[in-house]
Amino acid sequence: MNRRKKQAVGTGLGGNCTGCVICSEENGCSTCQQRLFLFIRREGIRQYGKCMHDCPPGYFGIRGQEVNRCKKCGTTCESCFSQDFCIRCKRRFYLYKGKCLPTCPPGTEAHQNTQECQEECELGPWGSWSPCTHNGKTCGSAWGLETRVREAGRTGREEAAACQVLSESRKCPIQRPCPGVGAASL
Repeated sequence: MNRRKKQAVGTGLGGNCTGCVICSEENGCSTCQQRLFLFIRREGIRQYGKCMHDCPPGYFGIRGQEVNRCKKCGTTCESCFSQDFCIRCKRRFYLYKGKCLPTCPPGTEAHQNTQECQEECELGPWGSWSPCTHNGKTCGSAWGLETRVREAGRTGREEAAACQVLSESRKCPIQRPCPGVGAASL
């Protein structure tokens, strides 16, 4: 009889009991293994618990002493890091410094593709790549980094915050021997 009940637990309305410490057929998980988050899905007056490695979209994970829970993002957020910091906004809202706003603040413009408010800047062309260096040297036999910069200038009011300088780096091979260094000392 006990064996039959265990089989029913994993297939009941409460769903899969994977990762659960305490699970019931009617409500699914109520306690999860240590690193997992408890996600509670509500249907009418019923609720079902499920243990997950990551919370689903629209929720963020809160680690607690007794239970790790999935908590719903703010009403305008589609996904978030916390209750106060959105990553992506719902339709008709624009992301600005972690908040979802119905319109972008002055000095910014709405970008429809990304649904973000961005500083009104005009990006200049990329500069040339810097020399490939590893630990400050441009010679040797190793992987290094090279960097280039792209300057941004204001298109709007000068009194508004200055636009940022954008840079990017990439890995590059250094294949030039250093002068006076033999191959044996590399």
